[in-house]
Amino acid sequence: MKKIFAAMIIAVTAFCAADAKVVKGVNIPDSFKAGGTALVLNGTGIRTKFMMDIYIGALYLKAKSVDSAKICGADEPMSVRLHIVSGLITPERMAENTREGFKESAGGNTAPYQAGIDKFIGTFKDGIKAGDYFDIVYLPGKGTQVFKNGVPKSLVEGLAFKKVLYGIWIGGNAIQADLRSGMLGL
Repeated sequence: MKKIFAAMIIAVTAFCAADAKVVKGVNIPDSFKAGGTALVLNGTGIRTKFMMDIYIGALYLKAKSVDSAKICGADEPMSVRLHIVSGLITPERMAENTREGFKESAGGNTAPYQAGIDKFIGTFKDGIKAGDYFDIVYLPGKGTQVFKNGVPKSLVEGLAFKKVLYGIWIGGNAIQADLRSGMLGL
């Protein structure tokens, strides 16, 4: 009986280990469930600022793709996970960098998205520490819901907001070229 139990533990451990990608010591799951839809890991990248790693970005889609315009514009379930790896990030710094990302993604015209931007950035006000993760889940007909460590924090309705939000990481004016490439799996 002990041998069977030990074999089961080894099998489960091997299955779990094969079901994650490790980036900078952080386990990034190979799949994610958005609503009732199974998503696959498209790619991962590391956001750096002043030569310091800030977070790991992971993009989850229904099917892998490298077409950033198609992904940003798609009205289908998808998710971005931001796994914080820096202990130096503050809500103020995250808000500032996120506003910068929205400005770039929206081509300088953030006015149509301002209410959503403020709501989205409000997600960070409770503090951020290394090890926290944010799941930014888009569901058609519902909008973009942000979860912090698995707890729902905010919801911004509309496909237009999702397009500009996802554009921060994978759009033509993404905040960081190698982060974009990694998340697109290039």
